[in-house]
Amino acid sequence: MAIVKPFKGIRPPKELVELVESRPYDVLDSEEARAEAGDNEKSLYHIIKPEIDFPEGTSEYDPRVYERAAENFQKFQDKGWLVQDAREHYYIYAQTITSSSSLLSKEGAGVVEKTQYGLVVCAHTDDYQRGNIKKHELTRRDKEEDRMKHVRVNNANIEPVFFAYPDNEVLNSLIMRYAKTAPEYDFIAPVDGFRHQFWVIDNDEDTATITREFAKMPSLYIADGHHRSAAAALVGQEKQRQNPNHRGDEEYNYFMAVCFQASQLTILDYNRVVKDLNGLSPEEFLAALQVNFTVEDKGTDIYKPQRLHEFSLYLDKHWYSLIAKEGTYDETDPIGVLDVDISSRLILDEILNIGDLRSSKRIDFVGGLRGLGELKRRVDSGEMRAALALYPVTMQQIMDIADSGKIMPPKATWFEPKLRSGLVIHKLS
Repeated sequence: MAIVKPFKGIRPPKELVELVESRPYDVLDSEEARAEAGDNEKSLYHIIKPEIDFPEGTSEYDPRVYERAAENFQKFQDKGWLVQDAREHYYIYAQTITSSSSLLSKEGAGVVEKTQYGLVVCAHTDDYQRGNIKKHELTRRDKEEDRMKHVRVNNANIEPVFFAYPDNEVLNSLIMRYAKTAPEYDFIAPVDGFRHQFWVIDNDEDTATITREFAKMPSLYIADGHHRSAAAALVGQEKQRQNPNHRGDEEYNYFMAVCFQASQLTILDYNRVVKDLNGLSPEEFLAALQVNFTVEDKGTDIYKPQRLHEFSLYLDKHWYSLIAKEGTYDETDPIGVLDVDISSRLILDEILNIGDLRSSKRIDFVGGLRGLGELKRRVDSGEMRAALALYPVTMQQIMDIADSGKIMPPKATWFEPKLRSGLVIHKLS
């Protein structure tokens, strides 16, 4: 069963939400955060990217930076830019990909307009430790430690993690009922152009229904935020050990997550660009591909993969369709059937000799939000020699892999829209 609870969210007043809210800490660097914050003292970047308060070049891992995060978090509360709700709530958070958003306007992106609705809950750290909250990516200890420091110093989950749960008609009906009412927050975010809406669930019966329906679920799935989940669980363990009277229901046992129905989530392609062809001429490279793929020249117009096991290659101003031949993948293996695994094994490793995607300097990755036009641009500029576009991984594939206890290859998923930060915060006491 999945243990969740409502919480007393710390939120900006309605009139300040667009000044406070921000992109997540890990999708932009320090200078981008500095530019986006500008002279806005209410921007959440002063809490989640507090190095912007120091001279350029100051490390985000400087001890002073963590201390400034806590100072700014307290300042936001003292000034009324963040206010704690008087009672515990669940919340609903909706994201709409609008026709004006960058996701639809990018050449080759090809995603239809849609809305996905998430429930903002507190999940139990014990569920993470037991494996009831399932992961599909490896985490790095240095990134875990960074997020642990941020949670410790603020004694709060400033930003939520992104979960998926199996479709549930009871919860869907409840959410749709609230979606017909006026939201607490409703705005179009700058940069990406997505619409974000937020409702407060203030009915005790609805709150009980949410708790009860999650308790029926055997598992929740981390979609995005593996390091934040690990850090929250580790800090929870620390606080358990430090409390001789630990019971298990203290606020520090919980961390904030936005949970979406699996079928609603948009997973975009996560594409590859390579710097060289490993000494091969274009003709030799295409010939090598024909061993394991059916190769077809699609001309000069952008060509997007149409189905699983089809790839698009951009090379010398031409697009090619690559269809993996039968026998090159194992339909019964949740990892071996993935296009990211097929391309890694049969193209990047076998032909181009790029074995370690995490460390190789000969490869880079382009999230699908940028569209296939970005792949073309980077190759045409001479920065890269060729580009490979993949068909997106499905949420069902992610859940199958998580259920099997296996880990996905690196750079396999790109979720959009990203959660906006600063709509609600969870305090650990």
